[in-house]
This record gives sequence, C-alpha cells and structure tokens, in this order.
Amino acid sequence: MLLIKSVGLSVLLYVFNSFVSHFPSHLLRRWFLRHFMKMSLGKSSSIHMRLRLYTRGQISIGDNCVIDRDCQLDGRGGITIGNNVNLAPEVMILTAYHDPDSECFAGIDKPVVVENYAWIATRALILPGVTIGHHAIVAAGSVVTKDVLPHTIVGGNPARLIRERKGNQQYQLNHSRLFH
Repeated sequence: MLLIKSVGLSVLLYVFNSFVSHFPSHLLRRWFLRHFMKMSLGKSSSIHMRLRLYTRGQISIGDNCVIDRDCQLDGRGGITIGNNVNLAPEVMILTAYHDPDSECFAGIDKPVVVENYAWIATRALILPGVTIGHHAIVAAGSVVTKDVLPHTIVGGNPARLIRERKGNQQYQLNHSRLFH
C-alpha cells in the first residue's frame, strides 16, 4: 500500500510539474493545486507558470499573493505564506535537508513561514526553518539562513540587514496576466 501511495504521489508531482504548471490558465492551475495537490490557496492569489513542487499538501498560501514564474516550493517540512506576499521569479523555498553528521544520511524537515506583506525578490533562496517577518524584503539573489525581522530589508549570502523598511504598507497584490 505504501508503494502505491508513493507511486501515486510521484505521478501527481510529475503531472503538475511537467504539464499543469505550464498551462497558461491561472484558474486551471489553482483548481489542480487545490483539488489534487491539496494546497491551501487564498482568494485572489495568482500562481504563475512553471511552479515546481516537491510534495503534495503542506503548503498554505494566503490571500492576494503572487507566486511568480519558475518558483520552487519544497513543502515537505511545511510552508505557510501570509497575505499579500510577493515571491518574484525563480524564488526557491526549501524545508528539508540531510543531517551531515548522520550515519544514515537522515533527513530533517523544518517549516518556513513568510508573513504578510513580505516581498522575496528574484532568485532568493530561503533555507529550512526560516521565518520572514511581516513587511520584510529579501533582496534578489540572497541566501536566507536565519529569521528575517519584520520591517527589514536583507540581502547577500548569507543575508544580512541592509536597512529598515519604512511605512506600514497595506497594498493588495493582484497580478495574473495570461501566459504567466
């Protein structure tokens, strides 16, 4: 029975990652993610083309979020994304890794949380166990290894504080163009 479930999950991931994520329809992608991939997806959130998933379920995306093209979400340890969050193109969020000291190469899962109004810029990498605070910005190409405080802008490898973010932004994201 475990083998059948494992094969079924592999087939679902293959179908989504290879076909469904390439369809130029936000509605179809959202429907498939909710019904087959068991993703919690808030109202008016857009999932752009070529999203890559590593597992079924364990990912929750709030309202008015934009998950831009070519993002990768490794939900094995759990990913929670708040409201009005922007993941720019090619962002990667990882939640699992291997213990380098383990004799059996043991896997470790740690959840990632991205709070409301956060913006993660192009090609940023978020590592397992990280929380991105509300209204925080992660600069393009950054590698985030530790929690990011609310209302801060971080960047680099490893990501370090650049400055505080001014204001208390209350915008609503809505970006779902055809063929994206």
